[in-house]
Amino acid sequence: MTTSPDRVTIRPITGPDEVDLFNGLPYTINHELADDLAGLRRRPEWMWVALHGDRLLARVAWWGRSGDSSPLLLDILDVDDTAEDVTEVAQTLYETAAKQVLPTGTTPPEYGRFVPADWHEDPDAYRAVRLRMGVLENVGAHLTVERLRLEWAPAAGVPKPDQRLAFRPVGDTDELIALMTRVLDGTLDAHSRGDLAQMSAHEVAVKHYEQEFAAYSSPRQWWRVGTLGRDGDPVGFVVPARNAYHPVIAYLGVVPEHRGHGYVDGLLAEGTRVLAEEHVPRIRAATDLGNAPMANAFARAGYVNFERAVNMAW
Repeated sequence: MTTSPDRVTIRPITGPDEVDLFNGLPYTINHELADDLAGLRRRPEWMWVALHGDRLLARVAWWGRSGDSSPLLLDILDVDDTAEDVTEVAQTLYETAAKQVLPTGTTPPEYGRFVPADWHEDPDAYRAVRLRMGVLENVGAHLTVERLRLEWAPAAGVPKPDQRLAFRPVGDTDELIALMTRVLDGTLDAHSRGDLAQMSAHEVAVKHYEQEFAAYSSPRQWWRVGTLGRDGDPVGFVVPARNAYHPVIAYLGVVPEHRGHGYVDGLLAEGTRVLAEEHVPRIRAATDLGNAPMANAFARAGYVNFERAVNMAW
């Protein structure tokens, strides 16, 4: 615990009994935090607050996969927007907490924050988002990508299938990784392009599989390969799944030699159909703001942009 000269106390929460205190600042995922603690995706020692008496001025928290010994993502950095400038308090909070939470000598985990879809146009939202980004810019972070968060609801209807395509379950992990490796050629995804600057396409595919797909508890039988006709060549694949929070289209890709023929619509329609048949209330997805072809495919399939996300890295 640290107490600054102006009597701001900086400390981690003591346990699940202080979730309500931590949730004293509004954010779209507050309702998930208690379950995250119970599911070991968060730890009390990864969730820090800056208090002036009983008033919560700022907070910071990291997230990891269930049981991880160190966090994978910084996903909460908030301030009391009704207070006078608390940028310095928030920066001190982050630096103090990071020294305790993050392994010495490692690059800090990426920061990801959900923001309103119209945050660039709304002056209040813009000011709030930029304040939080500014805190991390002051400690060396920079914007890497802005992403669209997308949602399909049953009222939108299941997209029509592409009659040119047949579908089968993914054969095994090796087949999926091989397909992922192929679709990375020419990818527009910023995270994938960043990884490709440091490792081979196969290594990037393995990393993505191990960090995300391997943890899904939903059936692997949902994952689909799309082929030209029943016994034709694969044109791509789609991974409908359920993560710890929502049914999702986790990944979708068309192999390079089959791009430009509209097969993305059929792959997305199949992934949507698989989840819709489970009677889910919604399906979530995301794509980079700059990936116009994928964003347009989601729009054609009835997915709406309900939020955005900003990602920053060191």
